[in-house]
Amino acid sequence: MNLIAKDPLQRRIEINNWIVLAVVFIPSLIFGTLKFSMGVLIGGFICIVNFYWMGHSLRHAFNKTSGSIKSNVVLKYFLRLVLSAIVLYFLISAQTVNIIGLIIGLSVVMVTVVLTVLITFSKKNFIEES
Repeated sequence: MNLIAKDPLQRRIEINNWIVLAVVFIPSLIFGTLKFSMGVLIGGFICIVNFYWMGHSLRHAFNKTSGSIKSNVVLKYFLRLVLSAIVLYFLISAQTVNIIGLIIGLSVVMVTVVLTVLITFSKKNFIEES
C-alpha cells in the first residue's frame, strides 16, 4: 500500500531525466565515438536507476510505521553506493566506455533537477507577476 504519492515535481524530474539523456545521447552518437556514446548512455542509466531506487527506498521507509527507519535508509544508501561503485569500476577497468562520456551520463539527473526546478520556479514567478 502506497500511502505517500509521488510529488508532481518529482514525476516531472523523472520524465525529464529520460528527455535529457536522449538530448545528450543522440548528439554523442552523431559526433562522438561509440565508446563515448556508450559512456553517456550507461552513465545516464546508472544515474537514473539510482534516482528511482532512492525514491522507492524513501517512500518505502516513510510508509513504515515501526522499526528503525534511519538504519534501513542508510543501509540501502550504502548498498546502492557499493553496487554503483562496482559497476563503474568494471566499466572503467575494462575500458568499455569513455570516462568523459561516463561522467556526462552520470550528470544527467543533476542537470535535470536544476533545469526542472529553474523552469518550474520561473513559471511560478511569471504567473504571480501577471
